[in-house]
Amino acid sequence: MIDIYQALFLALVQGLTEFLPISSSAHLVIPSLVLGWADQGLAFDVAVHVGTLMAVLFYYREDLLRMADRWLRSLAGAPACDDSRLVWYLALATVPAGVVGFLAGDFIEINLRTLPVIATTTLLFGVLLGIADRRTMATEFGRTLGLTMAILIGCAQVLALVPGVSRSGVTMTAALLLGMDRQASARFSFLLSIPIIASAGLLKVWELVVVGGAAAAAAVDWVSLGLGALFSGLAAYFCIAIFLRLLNRVGFMPFVYYRIVLAAILYVFWLV
Repeated sequence: MIDIYQALFLALVQGLTEFLPISSSAHLVIPSLVLGWADQGLAFDVAVHVGTLMAVLFYYREDLLRMADRWLRSLAGAPACDDSRLVWYLALATVPAGVVGFLAGDFIEINLRTLPVIATTTLLFGVLLGIADRRTMATEFGRTLGLTMAILIGCAQVLALVPGVSRSGVTMTAALLLGMDRQASARFSFLLSIPIIASAGLLKVWELVVVGGAAAAAAVDWVSLGLGALFSGLAAYFCIAIFLRLLNRVGFMPFVYYRIVLAAILYVFWLV
């Protein structure tokens, strides 16, 4: 069981890395390697997922309310619009990762959550993000999101089930390669995180309460979980806000260089 200080640190790391294209799994593996910390446990995973989910819901609250209103109106017979179509795009783009995660999640967790895998995916998908960003810099206008593009981005999101890839990173990379501009790519990636984080959180709750049983639920440290959710949520909210504000100015290359350095550090830990 982790102590309160470890919980706060891990919650901040989760919140800061969940939405940046730098891989939260690559960062969460470092404390266990350097400091020998124990696994944070299923209940804590649930808490920090709730925190990051609340952050993105609150940041996009106006967009989400408008999208829900237009979508419900379209179901009632009103003409479809960009907002109502976006709801369908998000739903369809979530399906590939949901299906693969359900079928192969345990295999990935057991066999691919290793240091060489995380280091390699951190490096390779960082370089790919850099290529996509350079390509975007060479074009003047971004393409408008369509059904085919949304599904392709959803298929790319499947790769994020492999630790080190980064869900936000690979979806933004796919969007950039498909011709979307930086802001549109980031917005769709963040909105796409909502159903994925929500479904992952519900699955973890099921494992904790139903599979783990009453004893596991009763052993939960609610203070640590509450603080973990709060800290991860606050970190994630400010991370989203600052990232979107600076994105057009700095682009993705700082994150690419960061991933290359991080991968090198992870390789050192692996080889030493």
